[in-house]
Amino acid sequence: MTLSVAPHRALVNDINPHLINFYRHLKRGLTIRIEMENDAAAFYANRLRFNDLLAAGKTRTVEVASLFYYLNRTGYNGLCRFNSRGQFNVPFGRYNRITYTRDFVGYSNVFANWEFRSQDFEDLRLHADDFVYADPPYDVPFTQYARGRFSWDDQVRAAHWLARHPGPVVLSNQATPRIIALYEHLGYTLMFLAAPRRISCTGNRTPAREVLAVRNL
Repeated sequence: MTLSVAPHRALVNDINPHLINFYRHLKRGLTIRIEMENDAAAFYANRLRFNDLLAAGKTRTVEVASLFYYLNRTGYNGLCRFNSRGQFNVPFGRYNRITYTRDFVGYSNVFANWEFRSQDFEDLRLHADDFVYADPPYDVPFTQYARGRFSWDDQVRAAHWLARHPGPVVLSNQATPRIIALYEHLGYTLMFLAAPRRISCTGNRTPAREVLAVRNL
């Protein structure tokens, strides 16, 4: 959504530091030089290499950014999942064909005035008139999108934090009963839509009911 709006300046924050590392290297003009094959043996070898680099503290390298891209393109259902030890544990995806991109140099101009962070959202300093689009992990049992878990308490905390922002806010989530009740209680205007499940741990592609919660627009 942020790319389609194409702002000249933006602050992008995500709980997953490896995603942010990838974006930072895109900003620098990433060219992927590792071997990328749609092959189980190659996938598991690269997954092991990725986890070894994380264990060694080499989390901000161009190799880690390249491996993160490859693993997400090749892993099962486009899933991004880590265990409690911070290891990427998605299995091989078994796609018939994958088109990999190696040259991301064109993103340098797009991201020239963008800032990328991975920190708690309440530590972000917002200006009163900033437009905020927030997309927390779906309110579903699977929440291990990064080593740190995004819990129900975090859903509540995020909704309250955004409700205090005086500028325009758009917040998206799965339309579970408790999410709807939370957002209504905080005075958001709710809109509902059916969104295709493009990423799922089960392979289910049936439409999911999503909610867009809006304030100050």
